[in-house]
Amino acid sequence: MFQARRGMLFAAGVAAILATANAALCGCSKDIALRLTNIYENGDTDFHYDYCENIEDGRGFTAGIAGFCTGTADAWVVIEEYHKLTGGNDDFSPMDDVLAKYAESGSDSVSGLEDYCSVWKKLGESDVKFQQAQDTVRDEMYYTPSQQLADELGLKFDITRGELYDTGIQHGVGDDADGLPALVSDTSKSFTADATGDSGSTLKVNGHNVDEIVWLQKFLEVVVDDLKNPKEADNQAGTTVWADDDYRTKSYSYMIDAKTYMFGSSVEALDNDGNPTTV
Repeated sequence: MFQARRGMLFAAGVAAILATANAALCGCSKDIALRLTNIYENGDTDFHYDYCENIEDGRGFTAGIAGFCTGTADAWVVIEEYHKLTGGNDDFSPMDDVLAKYAESGSDSVSGLEDYCSVWKKLGESDVKFQQAQDTVRDEMYYTPSQQLADELGLKFDITRGELYDTGIQHGVGDDADGLPALVSDTSKSFTADATGDSGSTLKVNGHNVDEIVWLQKFLEVVVDDLKNPKEADNQAGTTVWADDDYRTKSYSYMIDAKTYMFGSSVEALDNDGNPTTV
């Protein structure tokens, strides 16, 4: 079941995000990063295109491979992408007006969407076009922006780039105070002097030389603090759900301790119960 929820993604900001190009992690490393997040979101490494439920977190229905929500606009973006592939006449079409309204307003209401989950589950199980739409929106709304931030920071390690992607899924990539860009900024601002380490990768942060793994460890601290003390009022309502999500950061800390900085063909991480698992 999807646990953490992102900040609001209003329709006005979606188009700008979708205009970006793919970047960074690719091939096996990208697949591992995606599957690590699948563990934290779903409890296993599979891509749950057919997942759909209301987890009562103030975001309406949560569904698909990236927890697309009816109340945060990204679910509507997936359906719009699907409409492009079907010609706009498919099982979601009768719900378009309601979905567009909730995406625009950020409403957590599910009224008028009584068939939503049954349709999502049916299409998610076997409709290749619907699965393609989810892949496209996940990459363009979450994966690519996270990797562009990684490029700006000069990140070299798969583990750091993977953590930025996972945080983008969990917190969103928008400009709210709990979003990935704000968390990255808060982390970098904390460095007021050189911070040495032995990872072999040095970042230039505020004019200081900062070891990449030292930066990542600080970033994980900032993420945990934000989970427990979200800044946005919309996210404070889900504080209990967010605070329980620290198994994600514990898993990445486990990989740091094992010096798994590059993913290779497989990695050992922690599952959501804290047990080692191979991805």
